[in-house]
Amino acid sequence: MAAKKKAAKGAAGVAAAAEAARRNQYVQRVIEDSELRDNMRVAFDSARQAYGRISNGKTTSKTLMEDKKLHKELRNSADALRDATTALREGPKRKRGGGFGRKLMVLAAGAGLAVAVSSDLRSKILDALFGKEEEFEYTSSTPASSPNATTMPTQPVSG
Repeated sequence: MAAKKKAAKGAAGVAAAAEAARRNQYVQRVIEDSELRDNMRVAFDSARQAYGRISNGKTTSKTLMEDKKLHKELRNSADALRDATTALREGPKRKRGGGFGRKLMVLAAGAGLAVAVSSDLRSKILDALFGKEEEFEYTSSTPASSPNATTMPTQPVSG
């Protein structure tokens, strides 16, 4: 009987811990933000690799001072941790939805593209804006000259 009470108490404690984690804003951020998770993963992996380099059997002071790969791993870990803590401080990023301005811009771009591509649509818009064009037939009032006739007389070249 005591084992059942202990198991029920343990289950209630687990349920309470799960509920507390679900309500925790930081846990929610880690669940929702993939960039934050990536930064935390990179920081952990880099720190693990740096620890492996330190505990490889060489003297620690020599490794800390001369190992360039260790320096790189520590720098990567610190950068990723800095990015993760900055993301946690700033709060969740708001996802921008398609607002009215964005829809209006897409509509205007589509209309501009349709006008640019279709000559019939272009002529309809110009007719609506400026009125229908009048048909104009050009007739020349001067008599046509023959193709062999020259307009300027040629003069002999003296030399």
